[in-house]
Amino acid sequence: MKHLTCSILAAASLLSPAMVSAATEKATVRLDINAIDSTVTIPAEIYGQFAEHLGSCIYGGLWVGEDSPIPNTSGYRNDVLQALKDLKVPVMRWPGGCFADEYHWTDGIGPKENRPVMVNNNWGGTVEDNSFGTHEFFNLCELIGCEPYLSGNVGSGTVEELAKWVEYITAENGPMARKRKENGREKPWKLKYLGVGNESWGCGGNFTPEDYAGAYRRYQTYCREFDGNKLYKIASGASDYDYKWTDVLMKKAKDHMKGLSLHYYTVKGWNGSKGAATVFDNDDYYWTLGKCLEIEDVINRHDSIMNGYDPDKKVALIVDEWGTWWDTEPGTNPGHLFQQNTMRDAMVAALSLNAFHRHTDRVKMTNIAQIANVLQSMVLTKDDKMVLTPTYYVFKMYAPHQDATVVPLDVETTTRTVRDGRTVPTVSATASTKDGYLNVTLTNIDLDNPADVTIPLADIKKDMVEGEILTAKNIDDYNDFGRAEKVILMPFDGFKASKGNLSVNLPAKSIVSLKIKL
Repeated sequence: MKHLTCSILAAASLLSPAMVSAATEKATVRLDINAIDSTVTIPAEIYGQFAEHLGSCIYGGLWVGEDSPIPNTSGYRNDVLQALKDLKVPVMRWPGGCFADEYHWTDGIGPKENRPVMVNNNWGGTVEDNSFGTHEFFNLCELIGCEPYLSGNVGSGTVEELAKWVEYITAENGPMARKRKENGREKPWKLKYLGVGNESWGCGGNFTPEDYAGAYRRYQTYCREFDGNKLYKIASGASDYDYKWTDVLMKKAKDHMKGLSLHYYTVKGWNGSKGAATVFDNDDYYWTLGKCLEIEDVINRHDSIMNGYDPDKKVALIVDEWGTWWDTEPGTNPGHLFQQNTMRDAMVAALSLNAFHRHTDRVKMTNIAQIANVLQSMVLTKDDKMVLTPTYYVFKMYAPHQDATVVPLDVETTTRTVRDGRTVPTVSATASTKDGYLNVTLTNIDLDNPADVTIPLADIKKDMVEGEILTAKNIDDYNDFGRAEKVILMPFDGFKASKGNLSVNLPAKSIVSLKIKL
């Protein structure tokens, strides 16, 4: 197929929100392959993961130990390993989070029986035995084929401690390499992504931006590049709306970093109840999507500040914590941040990924929080059982976009004004090409009404298209232990091709992916 055009035009776009809710939305999607810039791609790292020593993310989620009755490979859960391989996880951040700035790496190496126990003061006072440390993390990354992203201790650690950690991991020879070899790893690992501190404005040391900029410059200086290993150094950046932090860091340290982090959570607030993960009304649902999409405004403002110092965009914006944050499930440790994951969370994931796709000129990596049993996770585990979450299925649907060429997309659709005045598009879309296929992902947030979408495609035939859909009977449906999953990927054939158009019936509250042979 040589020519196609994609834009979403809603016939109901002039109707009031009340009128729109009673009408089936008519949309048209156009793209032009001839306008594609092959140099503009969606970095695979946009689909990064985050694994912190928090609750049962590591212990019980990823790691059960070699002697566990739970089926495992060298201590890693087989079911979770396979699930992560199926997602094609590109990069994983570890060991935190707030935990990183209290973590001393030398406690997590050597014979496990000799490793000291520690209390996780940040997250519920859990006592950990350090059986999962540097070797276990880097070996896990090798098993699933992803890049490690190390979060270094600036808050309570020393320059020497971080410098020696990098040397231990990456050096061929020398005292740290000898220690690594004594602990069973002959060849060094490759370490690309190095975070110098985490949330340094808060749990990572309560720095002022000026003080942290100085500390960052000092710490990163001594993180050497050994034997051809190249470090992509990432400074601890702002929390959502803290634009001063970005300004100061770019002014004082931009020449010493490859990336600057940003954290943004879809959360009601940090004081009082955040709301239940599974009990909410329609107004809560639409507000959540509005809050989630505000990340785009936040990215734009940070990007604008960065442009003032770095117009060539040599410093990337790294959104290394994002996702929903609800109240913990009743009966669980409040410090373990265990929450369920509904179709609402799947919508947040889809809309967020679409937003990241629109900003790949500056946003080069994101890491959803977190990979297992914590916040908006991919998997939930309980003893020897594992559940895939609705968010997991979104990431699986979007996997074809990894390292794919961006297809420019103009989207016009009906909108909904939600609580607090935010505006949310009813239909959202993203598109890319890779390996001879056009991948189009469509999302309809409307809880009641389907959307009829027309995609003009020259010479289109139905047998050139494959589809998948993620939806649920109710927006608060979720997958749980001991029962059939309510939110799963299903084949989708709600489309037809005729007269150069692909017509799609996009069900209410659904996410649809189309794989189209070019």
